[in-house]
Amino acid sequence: MMRRQVPLLICFVAGIVMLSQNFIPPLTWVYQQALEWARIISAIALFIGLISLVRVHTMKLKRKAANYRYSYVTLFALCYMIIAGFLTKYGLFVKLHAGCDTGSAWEWIVTALEKALNFQEIFLNVQIPIQATMFSLLAFYIASAAFRAFKARTFEATLLLIAAMIVMLGRVPLGQMIPGVKEITVWILDVPNTAAKRGIMIGVGLGMASTSLKIMLGIERTYLGMKD
Repeated sequence: MMRRQVPLLICFVAGIVMLSQNFIPPLTWVYQQALEWARIISAIALFIGLISLVRVHTMKLKRKAANYRYSYVTLFALCYMIIAGFLTKYGLFVKLHAGCDTGSAWEWIVTALEKALNFQEIFLNVQIPIQATMFSLLAFYIASAAFRAFKARTFEATLLLIAAMIVMLGRVPLGQMIPGVKEITVWILDVPNTAAKRGIMIGVGLGMASTSLKIMLGIERTYLGMKD
């Protein structure tokens, strides 16, 4: 019984306090304390996620599961970035440079290692190009999916197809050369699109409020592993 009631009571009290601090100024310190606790929990969650990542890929390597070779890449990249982060954070290469003679072979080796293990350089030269490639492929995938999906079978589908074509034309330099396309694109994005987004956000807000009330009142208990 206590295993059911205590978590529900903690959830209810925490929800009421966090809700009240929006209307009672003296309770804003609770929100600040919650942010501090959130940082601590985030650090713990990061550590648990790191352990889980290593464990999952280690098990894949042991079982030689499908595409297990990618696990080698993942674990190598993980260790490499951790080492690079520590070396960059504590300025080890700066100290090594200070003890090197100008133009010596040792200075050249230290400079090469510094470039290879510089956290920011790795991020700029590896992560950002990979992200750019993924988003470029995603753009072509969305375009091909839109071509297959936008079929003018109904009046609503026809409107969607026309609006999509105008917006796509209005977002590229060639389409902006067509008179009126740029202005219509701006109107579609600012008026119907904004109205739809506001309606969606209102619905999301109401859904969040109802879900929060269900959790606070103990109606929704699946987060505790309970079905009812």
